[in-house]
Amino acid sequence: SLTAAESFNYKKFFEMVGLKKKSPEDVKKVFHILDKDQSGFIEEEELKFVLKGFTPEGRDLSDKETKALLAAGDKDGDGKIGAD
Repeated sequence: SLTAAESFNYKKFFEMVGLKKKSPEDVKKVFHILDKDQSGFIEEEELKFVLKGFTPEGRDLSDKETKALLAAGDKDGDGKIGAD
């Protein structure tokens, strides 16, 4: 059975927060909230706090969850997620 820490499903999360239905402008706004150091990329340590970007009660992701989410968004394999 899955522990609570392993139950985070980023696909369900994206559906829940409506990212799939958001305009490119809205997605960029969310991106800038998560890109704390304004580097133009969301690095693993920023991604860990993704849930807090949507709700103050959000928990930090586990390292395993963060890596899975990073892998899903990291199309070029450089270890971070660009705005595109």
